[in-house]
Amino acid sequence: MSFQEIRYRPVFGRVLAVVTVVVCALGIVALFLTEPADAVRYVWPVLLVAVLAWALFWRPSLLVQEHGITVENVLRTRFVPWPAITAIDTRYSLTLHTAEGRVPVWAAPAPGRHRTMGMAAKDFDGVGETARGPVGELRPADALTTPSGNLAQLIRGRWERLRDSGAFASGVDPEASTQTWHWATIATVAALGAATVIGSVV
Repeated sequence: MSFQEIRYRPVFGRVLAVVTVVVCALGIVALFLTEPADAVRYVWPVLLVAVLAWALFWRPSLLVQEHGITVENVLRTRFVPWPAITAIDTRYSLTLHTAEGRVPVWAAPAPGRHRTMGMAAKDFDGVGETARGPVGELRPADALTTPSGNLAQLIRGRWERLRDSGAFASGVDPEASTQTWHWATIATVAALGAATVIGSVV
């Protein structure tokens, strides 16, 4: 039976990104129609907001694959093979712990206080043992009714099955983990930030 990849992108984040970009586009049009002489000075911060909205809310994603997990965050994308994972945490966001450090998943932040109010024991039914703390405690973000908890359990389930079957016996290939920096995004944000500063003082 072939492994079915699962990609997660938060719907609210994508909607927020689209709304922000549309508002920025309308603002740019209005700026050129009403203040064409000053538009070149003031268009840069609007463009900066649009790019940041896309990078912060549209780009982040999580891809659960047969041989590992691809985490696409704002500034870089990282591939973490299953054997490299040492723990899965949900304290501030879904986070993969490896020997090389933490890999936070921007697409799955921990739920806010309003979301965790009214949670019951049934929200945690089926949560794996590796999710529990030193005295058996669980965090609200581990609840299966939250995106962070649901995804964490999905990842824990496959990771535990692979571990228990001896799939990690050969150790971790140090070259299997990869990361790619989003240099185009970094350069664009830096350029628009500089243009914004220059436009405000000229």
